[in-house]
Amino acid sequence: MISPVLPTYARAPMSFVEGQGSWLIEESGERYLDLGAGIAVTVLGHAHPALVKALEDQARRLWHTSNLYTIPNQEALAARLVASTFADTVFVTNSGTEAIECAVKMARKHFAEKGEPERYRIISFEGSFHGRSTAAIAASGAEKMVKGFGPVLPGFDVVPFLELAAVEAAITPETCAVMIEPIQGEGGIRPVSPEDLRALRELCDQHGLLLILDEIQCGMGRTGKLFHHEWAGITPDIMTVAKGIGGGFPLGACLATEAAASGMGLGTHGSTYGGNPLACAVANAVMDIVAEKGFLDQVSRAAGRLRQGLEGLVAGHPAVFEGVRGEGLMLGLKCRAMNADVVKAGYAEKVLTVAAADNLVRLLPPLNISDEDIDEGLRRLDAAATALEAAKVPA
Repeated sequence: MISPVLPTYARAPMSFVEGQGSWLIEESGERYLDLGAGIAVTVLGHAHPALVKALEDQARRLWHTSNLYTIPNQEALAARLVASTFADTVFVTNSGTEAIECAVKMARKHFAEKGEPERYRIISFEGSFHGRSTAAIAASGAEKMVKGFGPVLPGFDVVPFLELAAVEAAITPETCAVMIEPIQGEGGIRPVSPEDLRALRELCDQHGLLLILDEIQCGMGRTGKLFHHEWAGITPDIMTVAKGIGGGFPLGACLATEAAASGMGLGTHGSTYGGNPLACAVANAVMDIVAEKGFLDQVSRAAGRLRQGLEGLVAGHPAVFEGVRGEGLMLGLKCRAMNADVVKAGYAEKVLTVAAADNLVRLLPPLNISDEDIDEGLRRLDAAATALEAAKVPA
């Protein structure tokens, strides 16, 4: 018999009822150190006082009006994102997947409005993950994403990750954009080098294409800049944001230049809930903190401490771990043991990590994680690796 909750997840046998900073707490009182942050979402930890206050204050005033009316919190958030980025305009959504849908529509509409409706194809990359809508799974092209869902939405050309010659070869008179995650998350914490990001920008400029950056997982300060592409000194035409921008409250956004968004006039897109007063109140509180002087410097410092500790784990447990990769506080442990076993061994030590492709375990802690919690997390991961090694020793 099917469960009341549609069984699309193999859920871990824990159920949390409370969170405090970098910690999650079960009803029994058991405490788990959360190095996954809800898959890079709770960037300021659980139950951050400023976010709680913003939500409570707004909840007492107004929850929802719809986008038929001006929403002051949404206007303020959009203005802040425009002031802090390349963008001239923002469409606020409920999720990353919705932001991707907006980006795909925007890129196609841009060329249709220019009298080139035949330019609708988007180049994407193997190993990518842009969500689970029909457009997003078509962009990934992976069999596990598209199998059984009927005809795949046309218009996506999936090329090998970071093979620039393959990108150029895939460009045709029907191409409108290139879409890429500056760091693949689900694909196994695979960063795009600054040189390759710059090369993609140049390629798009040469061929008159739009560059879409998916910063849903790597954005909002996770790598020590507000958005990761800043390290490369380039800007996209369209960018998708979600996860950390709401600090745990569902929120996403599609940011764009005025030129890229020129086709998105009245009636071309919409959302009943997107950018509602509650979500935007929390997002503005997140922006308040992430924009504080020194906050991103502290992210980089914490990232250095965590990475150094992870390198030590690799050196100390060569049968379990192979290496460390990633940027900032978006790091991955490449495993020799099965990554699912590493995650499970972590559960036994009351530490939470997130599996990814390429036999990798992701570490995506809150951006304000303390030194003490970093060190405790490393200690627990060390104990988990030791337990895995012991389990493989013949009796």
